[in-house]
Amino acid sequence: MELKQIREFGNIEFLAKQMVEGFITGLHKSPFHGFSVEFAEHRLYNTGESTRHIDWKVYAKTDRLFTKRYEEETNLRCQILIDVSPSMFYPQENKGKITFSVMAAACFSYLLQKQKDAVSICTFADKVITHTPTKSTPSHIHKIFLLLQNLLQTNKPTGGTAVAEVLHEIADKVPRRSLVIIFSDMFDNIAQADKMFSALQHLKHNQHEVLLFHVTDKKTEAEFEFEDRPHEFIDLESGEHIKVQPAQIKDYYRESIQRFNTELKLKCGQYKIDLIETDIAEGFDHILKEYLAKRAKMR
Repeated sequence: MELKQIREFGNIEFLAKQMVEGFITGLHKSPFHGFSVEFAEHRLYNTGESTRHIDWKVYAKTDRLFTKRYEEETNLRCQILIDVSPSMFYPQENKGKITFSVMAAACFSYLLQKQKDAVSICTFADKVITHTPTKSTPSHIHKIFLLLQNLLQTNKPTGGTAVAEVLHEIADKVPRRSLVIIFSDMFDNIAQADKMFSALQHLKHNQHEVLLFHVTDKKTEAEFEFEDRPHEFIDLESGEHIKVQPAQIKDYYRESIQRFNTELKLKCGQYKIDLIETDIAEGFDHILKEYLAKRAKMR
């Protein structure tokens, strides 16, 4: 599904359910069928237990007895962090990066709730803007969908980004051994990238598992593919304007971005953080597979 279609359709909850259910169906027909998306919903019935929580529908389909698991058996707490700084509203024609991140977060929220895991949404720019409680109840997930729906309809904000400061705050605030999922273009002050790397290390030091989705429009933000004619580029956070012929700075730009991306990969590898380079032109299936792989490791 294209980002433009997501914005036009608008119903985040419905789209997330459709995407996740389609993804799960696809897993059962693909080489990835070994991934389990039900391990947190049911467990095998043990002889002598109460039959009160047996799932008879599952028994009818499988001829095996499973009992349902409930809120008190939740065994994962997940914090989903969404960068909502101005640069995430690029490209402007479809607010691509924020649209992609919101839709991915909605899919994760639905999948987590299906697995009876607790989830929280945190939005941030130069500070934490919204931070929900961490729950797995259907009513809580519905509130998350409403929050994401509103975020999708938000106009581009003003101001800057402070990724490092926010990650330090989250590292100390959330309970130990949470799964922290981050959606960000990581466009903070690249000249002071060490501060950002220190914040990522802080998350790991506090025993959190981290999935970092580095969200970019690869064609323009990594490859700098623009028509070779005069352009006026605008910094979405500072508002600074610069007129330039793309060919004049393309090599320098690509070298700078590649240097930063390489350093980010090295630091994430050093800290044992799962870094997923995410191009908004791609679909969502690989995003969900990365989550399931990480979730399986935490069992």
